[in-house]
Amino acid sequence: MGRISRTKSYAIASSIVQENQQQTPPSITCTTFNILAPIYKRLNHEDQSCRESDYKACWLTRNQRILDWLLYERSSIICLQEFWIGNDEFVNLYDKRLGDAGYINLKLGRTNNRGDGLLIAVQKEYFTVVNYKELHFNDCGDRVAQLLHLELAFPFSQCQNSDVRHEILIVNTHLLFPHDSSLCLVRLHQVYKILQYVESYQKEYQLKPLPIMLCGDWNGSKRGHVYQFLRSQGFVSSYDAAHHYTDADAHKWVSHRNHLGNICAVDFIWLLNPDKYQKLLKTSWSEAVFGMFKYLLRRASLTERDAFAFLKVDNEDCITYSGFCEALRQLNLIGHCHGLSAEETKDLWVQADINGNGVIDYKEFLQQIWNSTGSDQRDDKNGQHDDEANDSEEDQTIGFNVKSAVFFPPEVEKSRWPEDYSLSDHARLTVVFSPTRMSCHPPK
Repeated sequence: MGRISRTKSYAIASSIVQENQQQTPPSITCTTFNILAPIYKRLNHEDQSCRESDYKACWLTRNQRILDWLLYERSSIICLQEFWIGNDEFVNLYDKRLGDAGYINLKLGRTNNRGDGLLIAVQKEYFTVVNYKELHFNDCGDRVAQLLHLELAFPFSQCQNSDVRHEILIVNTHLLFPHDSSLCLVRLHQVYKILQYVESYQKEYQLKPLPIMLCGDWNGSKRGHVYQFLRSQGFVSSYDAAHHYTDADAHKWVSHRNHLGNICAVDFIWLLNPDKYQKLLKTSWSEAVFGMFKYLLRRASLTERDAFAFLKVDNEDCITYSGFCEALRQLNLIGHCHGLSAEETKDLWVQADINGNGVIDYKEFLQQIWNSTGSDQRDDKNGQHDDEANDSEEDQTIGFNVKSAVFFPPEVEKSRWPEDYSLSDHARLTVVFSPTRMSCHPPK
């Protein structure tokens, strides 16, 4: 790292540490960081087989520096991606240093022995681990996710009574890189599986709504279908909330320089507070898939009338199920191992066929497919909660306000990638949250 960047980073980390110390109760800090597994880090662009994993001194030095920064910031929760779980010495390095600093470490490797995986580390002084679950997507990307159910160990001054829960759900994941357009649906599927799993976990353990944080490398930007899907479920991007950025501000920051040399914003800490009314998950999923459908047709310069004609295929005035399936097949959304299942295709049809008469007319097409995004978007107050609304008779719980959020290196906050940055090909994101009392609402 260059001297200027290092100085800025110490100032950032110092402000986070000071904010933690000054808060009563202390703030919750969360860091997400794709640390670039040594098996993927290329040392010679002319020789693609030359990887850092073959040179112990290189990967050891780089990861000692990563740990130095992590332990200087001492976030309450640390979520790492591309953790080199296939190397015992690497794993022991993180276990020893994080363990000595008071962290509980939970690791999960990708399926089919891909070599890397995920790590969540949480400070013992902040949390008690209630439960830990692992999610295997079992898809072409061998991707996985971690679900951690935590209880805050410190008393929250505004919520001293025993009826108020002090719990939170944390997810850590690394979604598939979309090497071609067909894999965008796989990534959307992965998010759907995560949200289904979180929903089923809450039902299985009869949990009332809790704050949820989704951390990781999402391999998709604010312009993408995954972003819109999560927004439709009420999640807010913590970094954008802290900086008062809107959904349209897709160019304000970056967090990754990929193997093609492109810079993009892919690293997020998503927050869903328990006072948010959630749309039915299946409804959001259908809207997301129809959004992808609309994107593909618009990319082919089709108008809404052209799209309706494309879908109806063999019928004069309406869309039949067979025509619907054929259109999805031509768009490469079904008919292959990465595509929609027969059940999912049928569910989409049921969502679109409002009156259940077995065909979709032009009005239904416009309402349910072409303009499928819901109108209940979203009074999220940039991740801030109004404490004056806390006297409701509804169940009380805690949620979180976004206090601040920073990336390192700081240049990425201006959509620039510094050439002297060598810790990873991703920026590190740290967000400070303050607990607040709020009423919780069950999902719709």
